[in-house]
Amino acid sequence: MSKRVLSILGLILVASIALVACGGSSFECEDAIGCVSYAEGEPVRIASALVITGPNTQLGLDSQYGVEVAMSFQDTLFGHEIELQAEDDGCNAEGGQAAGQKITSDPSIVAIVGTSCSGAGVAMSSVVSEAGYSMVSPSNTSPVLTDPDIAWHPGYYRSAHNDKVQGAAIADFAFNELGLSTAAAIHDGDPYTEGLANAFRVSFEALGGSITTFTAVVVGDTDMRPVLTEVAAGAPEFIYFPVFTAECAFLAKQAGEVAGLEGTVLAAADGCISADAAAAIGEAGAGMYFSGPDISFTGSLYEDFKAEYTAISGEDLLSVFHAHAFDAARMIFACVEEVGVEDGGDLHIGRQDLRDCLSATSNFTGITGSLTCNDYGDCADPKITVSELVDGEYATVWPRSEER
Repeated sequence: MSKRVLSILGLILVASIALVACGGSSFECEDAIGCVSYAEGEPVRIASALVITGPNTQLGLDSQYGVEVAMSFQDTLFGHEIELQAEDDGCNAEGGQAAGQKITSDPSIVAIVGTSCSGAGVAMSSVVSEAGYSMVSPSNTSPVLTDPDIAWHPGYYRSAHNDKVQGAAIADFAFNELGLSTAAAIHDGDPYTEGLANAFRVSFEALGGSITTFTAVVVGDTDMRPVLTEVAAGAPEFIYFPVFTAECAFLAKQAGEVAGLEGTVLAAADGCISADAAAAIGEAGAGMYFSGPDISFTGSLYEDFKAEYTAISGEDLLSVFHAHAFDAARMIFACVEEVGVEDGGDLHIGRQDLRDCLSATSNFTGITGSLTCNDYGDCADPKITVSELVDGEYATVWPRSEER
């Protein structure tokens, strides 16, 4: 072998040793929409976008703690610690868009748990999808978010139920369980509230019931009497108002002040299930019903979850989507583990690979059940219950325990 060849081989060997010593990487990203890379010692970064300020704070914080419990249980991914960037979705389109833009401006964030509110989710999912990120919502329930003809975007998933399921359940309860045949529905124009009110209307009419009024209140209004007077003119036996905490409480309290609604049954939904909502409604909640996800979870995983939730938050469970948030985060972690590529101490995660993995989720064991994603991101194992406020607590009344 010539001295020249030996010299070249020697240089290559020295360069190789230097490359390894410096932590150099031979990885080349071939993912269609790019990769997220973490050097040895850098944390894997996820984000959350939940409502953590304002009147619906308990809804978002409940999910926030669920994410933090999932992080605690996971500990690391490929030996990298997990770091969370928490943003506020504002429970509105503007907040969702702002959170989405802030998160996607950071290329080190691999995926998102959010949003809390469907109105924020519609805006944010568009931003996130265009940027190539993935998001899994623990509590977006509006049917439009997984409808490809309306608001679905690639990269969007949810561990929460689709409100087509909840609308059908509360209609079944009112018509078959309570034996009521006339009803009114009130929303506030938000994709969640309008979508759920409409799902109830469609299902109630399909059962043979009549909708006397389908109307809306304005978010921020405190006087609901004009809308309630309009509803009273139709003499409904049942009023369903799936709105958020503030408007829900005003409707519940003021319904008793409107002539013609004295014997009318009132019902709200999961946007009005929290300690704050129960306190705001107060005595007006007597005899009132609330539809929402079944959270009568059992098993050692949930018991361990609740203990860690309390240790992290210092509080009891705040609302109804904590387990859905836990499952959402764990779906992301499972897919990172499946598609992540180690290169020395470095970690690389393809964004399209992550989406493909989430889309292929099948029979994923979560606290909320067995999750399987369809083509448009509906992944939940949906179960709905109806509760009644008893001494400030939400007590499940339907389906009965032996039927669940």
